[in-house]
Amino acid sequence: MNNSGEKKRKQPIRLRAGIIGILLAMGICLLTPYNNIYMQATPLGGGHFPLAPFFIFILLALVITLISRLFKTSLLLTGSELLIIWIETVIGSGIAYTGFARTFLVNLTAPVHFASMGNRWQETLHPLIPPSLIPSDHAAIEQLYNGIAGGRSMSWLEVIPKIPWSAWLVPLGTWSVFVLLSYSVMLFLINLLARQWIENERMNFPLLKVPEMISKAVDSGTTADFFLNRFLLFGLSIPVMLHLLNGLNLYFPSVPAIPTLILAGPYFPASGLFTGFHKLKIYIYPAFIGFAFLTSRQISFSFWFFFLFGALLYGILDLLGYSIPASELGITFGPTLARPEEMQMIGAYGIFFFFLVWLARQHLLDVCKQSFFLKKPDPEHSGLVDVRISFWGTFIGIFLIICWYVQLGMTPLAATMVTGAFFMIMLVATRIICQGGIAYFTLTAAPTDGIIALFGAKIFAGTNGLLAGMSQKMLFVDLRESLMPSLLHARHLHQGRKPVIILFTSLAVTITASMATSILAMLLLCYRFGIRELQLDWATRTTLSVYENIYRLATTAPDTGGWVFIFTITGAVLMLILVTCYHRFYWWPIHPIGYLTAYSSAMRILWVSFFIGWACNALCMRYGGITLFRKLQYFFIGLIIGDFLMGGGWALIGLFADTSYQVLPN
Repeated sequence: MNNSGEKKRKQPIRLRAGIIGILLAMGICLLTPYNNIYMQATPLGGGHFPLAPFFIFILLALVITLISRLFKTSLLLTGSELLIIWIETVIGSGIAYTGFARTFLVNLTAPVHFASMGNRWQETLHPLIPPSLIPSDHAAIEQLYNGIAGGRSMSWLEVIPKIPWSAWLVPLGTWSVFVLLSYSVMLFLINLLARQWIENERMNFPLLKVPEMISKAVDSGTTADFFLNRFLLFGLSIPVMLHLLNGLNLYFPSVPAIPTLILAGPYFPASGLFTGFHKLKIYIYPAFIGFAFLTSRQISFSFWFFFLFGALLYGILDLLGYSIPASELGITFGPTLARPEEMQMIGAYGIFFFFLVWLARQHLLDVCKQSFFLKKPDPEHSGLVDVRISFWGTFIGIFLIICWYVQLGMTPLAATMVTGAFFMIMLVATRIICQGGIAYFTLTAAPTDGIIALFGAKIFAGTNGLLAGMSQKMLFVDLRESLMPSLLHARHLHQGRKPVIILFTSLAVTITASMATSILAMLLLCYRFGIRELQLDWATRTTLSVYENIYRLATTAPDTGGWVFIFTITGAVLMLILVTCYHRFYWWPIHPIGYLTAYSSAMRILWVSFFIGWACNALCMRYGGITLFRKLQYFFIGLIIGDFLMGGGWALIGLFADTSYQVLPN
């Protein structure tokens, strides 16, 4: 049976898998804005293990297995092909919402629509905006926010010709160049580094564990045995009962509910040693407990340890009499950055990036030799495309992005620094997400915050700040859904599979088609109903915050306080100690990436899940060893599958109801 399964897994990927994945990804992109924004139903995406793709993946696995059994035929899709379809839909779902489309239109139009006498944007920001970046017709912008006349009574096809396309063609074309260049660089960078991370460092991928096990079961003909495993069924029953009761309680309040949120903050004082815990919340998410169990114990321990350590730091500073005002931060673009103490992450991210480069130094040297034709490339380890194409594609892509900035008015120095900061932070965040198994992740500080902390705010005066802020908001700050981690997952799933041309082309087409489809879906939704009537409060609020900071950069550009520099250096020193101990001492219990998430808003939600998952894993290995782990992992896989099945079920119900029960973090 195992040999047969191995043989099947080595079969070539057929074109049908790529096409099905592309079509499903486009379907998710079309439906996501309507479902998430207008219907306010359970989000189809969300995070780096999104709901809709996994729900579809499980249904496909069950359906093709059932058809094969009933009609005594070979599988319509192999397990490997199901993985390809799954990762394509994951990519599509990320682009469809927070990863790109959620703020895209607001980002382009906010400085015009929200300009007023009070904020003085018209006289300060408008002269800085290159005309090709925003719609030329201001009436088209107002229609976007108010909706076209009679739009609600029109069909979707009737709305299409009513959209003022002439006003949008130039900005859509200009931004598409930037976005596609950025996506290309991400793809090439991942292909360059994947061999180092996957083969040389043997990086674990906790978020891929469950899809890979299901794929293996499909290929080996043991799908029924997998889903009927008694440990899996027991684990699955817990989220099913939990969300069944809580979901029914939403629609029928007489049904009792089980609380999944505990406000622990009131149990801690507002001042003193435990002041950092005054707003502590305990969230219970079975799926994330499952992911934490499948993650390395060293990493899962580090996540919750550093979260508690970070909260304790506030209390220690309070006891020492240091009350550092938030005004010390100056101008920051970080999505959750609220206190100067959190600027530790700037230094920590920088040191960890150089640590990754240092670990990969031999691999990068080998890549350079191949790219300059000093060494013959190894076709077995070229990845999605030839390593030389990836190398030169990365440099050409980065150069063209810098040229794009310069052409629009940014200085070459600022353009180079911004582009470098963007991809440096993206690489580190990708490592955190993929190695740490964090399906829900948010940055603390933005890439531009690092530049401001180290070189001052004046570098972003005028057009420099406007272009940096707009483009950062476009792709490089809201990393709850982002492309680069999904590309690394895709590279791992594509490892050793042929033909490479189909795999690479499928990814490239999926990215391009998802971007185009998402823009179309958002334009249709906004012009039919109007942004004013849609639930885009988060997108509007965070985008306005960006332009308020750009305005401050253009007018006052206050310098950051001395504490920001102190905490940045502190973060760098602590990370240097962590990576040195991690690399030198085999017994060292703490992983450096835990420190990088200490102040992330995601860890405020997930720290308990990682604590429970770590504790269960540690107890399992201590008292049962690997034998017990192999059995017990099915229980935690059941938690994951149960959460996502219930999420998918309530999402379908939410399409036909006034309200929708939320299973996963929104």
